[in-house]
Amino acid sequence: MQPLILVAGGAGYIGSHTAVALQEAGFRTLVLDDFSTGHRAALRGGAVVEIDLLDREAVRAALAVHRPAAVVHFAARCYVGESMQDPGLYYRNNVGGTLNLLEAMVAAQVGSIVFSSTCATYGIPDRVPIEESCPQRPINPYGNTKLACEWLLRDFAAAHGVDVVALRYFNAAGADPAGRLGEDHRPETHLIPLALAAAAGRRGPLQVYGDDYPTPDGTCIRDYVHVADLADAHVLAVQSLLGGEGGFRAYNLGNGNGASVAEVVATCGRVVGRAVPHVVAARRPGDPPRLVGSTARIERELGWRPRRSDLAEIVATAWAWMERHPDGYAD
Repeated sequence: MQPLILVAGGAGYIGSHTAVALQEAGFRTLVLDDFSTGHRAALRGGAVVEIDLLDREAVRAALAVHRPAAVVHFAARCYVGESMQDPGLYYRNNVGGTLNLLEAMVAAQVGSIVFSSTCATYGIPDRVPIEESCPQRPINPYGNTKLACEWLLRDFAAAHGVDVVALRYFNAAGADPAGRLGEDHRPETHLIPLALAAAAGRRGPLQVYGDDYPTPDGTCIRDYVHVADLADAHVLAVQSLLGGEGGFRAYNLGNGNGASVAEVVATCGRVVGRAVPHVVAARRPGDPPRLVGSTARIERELGWRPRRSDLAEIVATAWAWMERHPDGYAD
């Protein structure tokens, strides 16, 4: 029988793309989600259990009944601004939910987990491109909670033999090339969907936060990685864990290239065929001029490389999804 992979938060943006990628790789999937931010319409097959990870006993019962071969953990709050306003929500949800999941795994003798981490754990980096060995010094509660989860995972690896792959994402973007899935955050905070919506006249002018950074065009540079490439990396991580590679390992996930906000805005305009109306606003506190990740470690150890690194291709898949689903998922 095909191995069963539990996908916590599998109704979300990256989680739903990964659940499909796991199914296409020959795994069965079990999605655990409370649907507070995820979408039922984003589920494409596999079993589903509606559970809040803060419900400790329900999580334990689900793991005991289904006993998956491995867990992929996406379930978390992920808005930096919200985390600044309500840090308690983030510590309770992100850290508390992860602790409940890990304890349920140990009780059910499930020994492998892929964790959705973030480049926000690095804070303002000492050097670019950012390597996994760079100091982790988050500058907001969201990044703090993700780093705290990494500490939890390291401690469970040492104490209970849980094998861990932590994947530190840079800027996830784009949509399923086959058109089945896309990006639908409520509220939406990511640059590419906001720029596309502005170009399409579905929202007011885009705000560009600062145009006086020490970069070629004065706007911040970020590393955009296609969501389908992220999903592929999770499949490779699961396969690595089930193949017997253990301990705690962390990998960056980016495309190794940077694009400025101005370049993203111009690319969105070309894809839509209409310029993106935008206004320059003040810098946001703590925004580094340039964040680009080194992916040498995961390329070397897992053989992962981004296959969709062209910015225009990333934007085109996001626009194709938005054209077909102007209001997002039906639910």
